[in-house]
Amino acid sequence: MEPSRRLRADAARNSERILRAAREVYAENGPDAMLEDIARRAGVGIATLYRRFPNKEALVRAAFEQSMSEHLSPAIERALADEDTRQGLDTLLNAALSMMARERNILAAADLSGTLTAEVAAPFLDPLMLLVRRGQRSGALRADLVPDDVHRLMGMLIGVLWSIDPAGEGWRRYVALTLDALSPVGASPLPPVTPLAHRVGDGDRYRPDHPARTLTGTGKNGTRTRR
Repeated sequence: MEPSRRLRADAARNSERILRAAREVYAENGPDAMLEDIARRAGVGIATLYRRFPNKEALVRAAFEQSMSEHLSPAIERALADEDTRQGLDTLLNAALSMMARERNILAAADLSGTLTAEVAAPFLDPLMLLVRRGQRSGALRADLVPDDVHRLMGMLIGVLWSIDPAGEGWRRYVALTLDALSPVGASPLPPVTPLAHRVGDGDRYRPDHPARTLTGTGKNGTRTRR
């Protein structure tokens, strides 16, 4: 192998080790995990970590995106391919909450560092909205849903993660309740929608349950802390 290709391969392996170590250390130590601990877990020096990820924000974003790619991308493909829109939504929402429950401290760190931007959220929110619109056209979902409703419902679901046992799957109950609420069967007329106080836009932070009361109230291993 040519020296330049070998260096690129070594850099890619280092990045992979650092990202996996980051996800492990954040899961164990909480959203305030130290970069030195991550470098140590990855078996690299702190200088190597900073060469690959110049700051904590870049590392957290890359780790969160890696998790999304591994756990959400396959679910998105299955959901979009499902002819049953409700089942597709069930697949996608359960996969999303499962990933976020597993990576809750990465999620919290990303929120705290301001890296939950519209660009980061788009790979999930775009197919989610596509499924919602598809369900509305087919009559499987209530026709009066608007995008702001979907963003707020996701915020409510994410907020559940900080009120349940981190080792359990109590969030599945609320996914089921949400899916039932989206059904047009027996639906009551909705009051008027009010604009999002913090709208997702280019360069804006994705704050699904703004303000970050839930996220910033997380301590080691995802436990709640008093302030």
